[in-house]
Amino acid sequence: MTSFAACARQVRDLSLDQRVRKVQLRNCLFHFAPFGFRATWNSLVSTHRIPDHIAAHPASLVHALDELEAARALVAPRAAAFAALRRRQKRDGRRVPMTLHPWDSWGCHAIAYCPDPQRYPDESLPVVVGRVLEACASGAADPVAVCMVCGSKDRRPRRACPNCGVLPGGRSDPI
Repeated sequence: MTSFAACARQVRDLSLDQRVRKVQLRNCLFHFAPFGFRATWNSLVSTHRIPDHIAAHPASLVHALDELEAARALVAPRAAAFAALRRRQKRDGRRVPMTLHPWDSWGCHAIAYCPDPQRYPDESLPVVVGRVLEACASGAADPVAVCMVCGSKDRRPRRACPNCGVLPGGRSDPI
């Protein structure tokens, strides 16, 4: 499997067939999909109006990739810092982390997981990812009481937020 950066380069490569570029955009989602694969894809398609026949609007692929990269850029430094911390902890003999940041325990994938691929937040990916990361960093986020994405207090355990569609506990939602 190629890296996110390699797939992104192919999306931007105008000399490639447009169908290949569209497939490479989907391949980027194997590396980073904040809402989960299908919900993130549906979000990008609807936001950037990616047509079935990409020749009708080829620039939409690059616009969608730009949004995805902006969201990924918010996560990358925190993931690298957490990885460095874990290396130090392992070197010191602590094989199991004391606590995981919720976003990291989801593997930086499906940070704002939407179990229904047709229901996802209306805001852009960087805005949603930024909110989740800020809520996790502040420690004030209680996913049982308040949705980390939209702030809704109409939250039921083990169910997606009725306003934005995000399952605040991630895929496994241990709440």
